[in-house]
Amino acid sequence: MKLIGSHTSPYVRKIRIVLAEKKIDYELVLESPWVEGNQVGVHNPLGKVPVLILDDDGTLYDSRVIAEYLDAVAPNNRLIPASGRERINVKRWEALADGVLDAAVAVFLESKRSDGERSLSWIERQRGKISLALHAMSEDLEQQPWCHGNSLSLADIAVGCALGYVSFRLGDIAWAGQYPNLDSLYEKLMQRPSFVETVPRD
Repeated sequence: MKLIGSHTSPYVRKIRIVLAEKKIDYELVLESPWVEGNQVGVHNPLGKVPVLILDDDGTLYDSRVIAEYLDAVAPNNRLIPASGRERINVKRWEALADGVLDAAVAVFLESKRSDGERSLSWIERQRGKISLALHAMSEDLEQQPWCHGNSLSLADIAVGCALGYVSFRLGDIAWAGQYPNLDSLYEKLMQRPSFVETVPRD
């Protein structure tokens, strides 16, 4: 099994953490869709990472699809409840966290455009989404030790990746001081090897 991705992608980080928590062996193939001549499009027609290449050479893409597959194929350390409202709750957390990532990535990419092409209104709109989503995360978490249930789930992994990426790319957003409960959750997650070993870096 091979995972195609980069050290900076938070979506790739999410899958690397899932693989580590599920104790699944894999090979990380470093490819960035932003580097000229990259081979990402050969495996994913959308040209995005992560891409999981299975042992039969089949491919899976989109971090939500890959995470669901990995949790089902290895029954140990289940990260997604099997069915019902509990499952939907975890997937809802993942959707919220991935929405933060989508907005944060959009801000980062737009900010790299030249002055004549950059849209400040677009950046502010995305930052507004991040602000509202972080507030919603804090409100939903309250004083619970985990996003869902009494142990680590995909909800915590997704939220941890979102918080980590905001700190990595948008350091001016002081979410840790504003939301102490999210900071406590993130500090707890950062004690796990799966998080420490996947901290995003350029």
